[in-house]
Amino acid sequence: MAARMKERFLNEVTPALMQKFNYKTVMQVPKIEKVVINMGVGDAVANSKVLDSAVNDMQLIAGQKPVITRAKKSIAGFKLRENMPIGVKVTLRGERMYYFLDKLFNVTLPRVRDFQGVSTKAFDGRGNYTLGLKEQLIFPEIEYDKVDKVRGMDIVIVTTAKTDEESRELLAQLGMPFAK
Repeated sequence: MAARMKERFLNEVTPALMQKFNYKTVMQVPKIEKVVINMGVGDAVANSKVLDSAVNDMQLIAGQKPVITRAKKSIAGFKLRENMPIGVKVTLRGERMYYFLDKLFNVTLPRVRDFQGVSTKAFDGRGNYTLGLKEQLIFPEIEYDKVDKVRGMDIVIVTTAKTDEESRELLAQLGMPFAK
């Protein structure tokens, strides 16, 4: 599955982008560098066991062991101390990245209720795209009965594109279901 997406990138997407943006060499064509999946677990402040289930969910979704993120500052209002574990994240590159994106575009996002496509406005101005999901249940690996709490996550797709337009075209060519 991942090989199919990478092959499609090389054989179909690269020539299409070269023609549209008048690139001189293949090296100018934007590529996807990495995908970062981040899950904030605010409940971990009160109960550290919650973090374990978040780690398990993230491991099932990404196919790779996540890193526990820690608080940078103490915030008294949230009963948060510096260095407390407050979330998990995974950085995917190479084959795992292409596999995850293929699964996200073709299996996971269509499972969202009343799905109209993802927003075209979630670019950061430097060619990176951020997608927020409200629940981890839309991933086929997560079993509904074993979920203790519904958690959302952020998925950041980092590209080498210089502009949002180049990045949007790259993701659209790879099959990202943008809203019409």
